[in-house]
Amino acid sequence: MTIDEIIGFVDGLDGVLSLRPAPGDGSPEISWGDTFFYYAPDGVIPATTQPFATVVTKDYPGDETSRLDRPGTFRVNISAGKEAFIRWTGHAPREPATAEVDPGAADTVIAHPVYGTLGWLAVVNPGSRTEAATRELLRTAYGLACSRHERRAQG
Repeated sequence: MTIDEIIGFVDGLDGVLSLRPAPGDGSPEISWGDTFFYYAPDGVIPATTQPFATVVTKDYPGDETSRLDRPGTFRVNISAGKEAFIRWTGHAPREPATAEVDPGAADTVIAHPVYGTLGWLAVVNPGSRTEAATRELLRTAYGLACSRHERRAQG
């Protein structure tokens, strides 16, 4: 999957707002070129909500183990919930991993190297092995974001 294919897929879900920071928009320079996906049916980024998925194209401070500084490398980060996390990693988010996984391995669903303890999953350069899983996990994260939005709207 390419970055554009991922963005196109997520943008095709109802009520998604994609934030793509760029020079001149007031966003921090480190975020330029990355994409953040929110469930925002009113078209406004929620003030108190984190994105349900992101695509990052570079290492961030404290998050270098995926080695995104390699040419053509990016990572999809997905908040797909505890059940999906357990299904893909074999352990609960706050439990230690049962097997060592290279956080820079391409086309592999892994616990996010920094936010795994919060239940986030990640895929570096999704390809043929993980394309269907990446789409499924993005749909799951989207559904959870929709549910959170509905609960907040009901007060």
